[in-house]
Amino acid sequence: MEKIHSSIRAKILAEALPYMQMYDSKYVVVKYGGHAMVNDNLADIFAQNIVMLQQAGMKPVVVHGGGPQIGETLKAQGVESKFHNGLRITDRDTIKVVERVLYEIINTDIVKKIKKHGGKSISLSGNKDSIIFAKKLTNIYKTDSNIEKIMDLGFVGEPKKIDPSTIINECRKGSIPVITPLGKDNDGTTFNINADTAAGAIASALKASRLLMLTDIAGVIDKNKKLILELKVEKAEKLISDGVIVGGMIPKIKTCIDAIENGVDKAVILDGRVENAIILELFTEEGIGTLIN
Repeated sequence: MEKIHSSIRAKILAEALPYMQMYDSKYVVVKYGGHAMVNDNLADIFAQNIVMLQQAGMKPVVVHGGGPQIGETLKAQGVESKFHNGLRITDRDTIKVVERVLYEIINTDIVKKIKKHGGKSISLSGNKDSIIFAKKLTNIYKTDSNIEKIMDLGFVGEPKKIDPSTIINECRKGSIPVITPLGKDNDGTTFNINADTAAGAIASALKASRLLMLTDIAGVIDKNKKLILELKVEKAEKLISDGVIVGGMIPKIKTCIDAIENGVDKAVILDGRVENAIILELFTEEGIGTLIN
């Protein structure tokens, strides 16, 4: 590997100073999932980056997914995963597996990696720690005959209310919260929450400076297949209506828009497959993803 000259290294560090000052004492919510989570090297670098954010004076909060790991566990148990519009249909037995994999395995592993790099971290669950109060998600779709029907997704929910007090208290104590995207309703029933949606809702409740959405693509791509570096909310909505933004990127963009309209300063969709993606996005002028504001 080619060595970087010491003067260039010093210049890179000096350029990071104004960004460190800008984010000082601010909440940065990171949705963590995809390839960055299942690749051991990237997972280790991710944990190191999160610790660096805290050392630079920020208050990082991690909200993680775990779809592939849940799918593998269910498959090993002989259970076929069923989806509707990208959402896992979750029955009573499946929600128990989801909760165990997300909280006891994935969350614990992330916290362990953060601690390995000198960070103080704590496992939190949206349901058990009374962070995410949920309601059952109603999924309305149209048939080929253009008739509206309701698909029962089982124990799949969406955030109704976020109580950020536990997150705030843990950050004040110097901990990095790692949150499992599970919610509960008034009866204490557990619901599986889409991690993107949970991260957006938590970022809104914290009035975060940044919402970072790690994905498996470079960001938002225009009709010429080029990365869009910055998007105004109005422009993003137009790209959706014009069919430029399609598929799984639509709910991610809508989550970012909702977060901005509810108090988040800016949101970024960036490629979690890139080493040190978080540091490159927050501490350099160019960034590497699509900034939405």
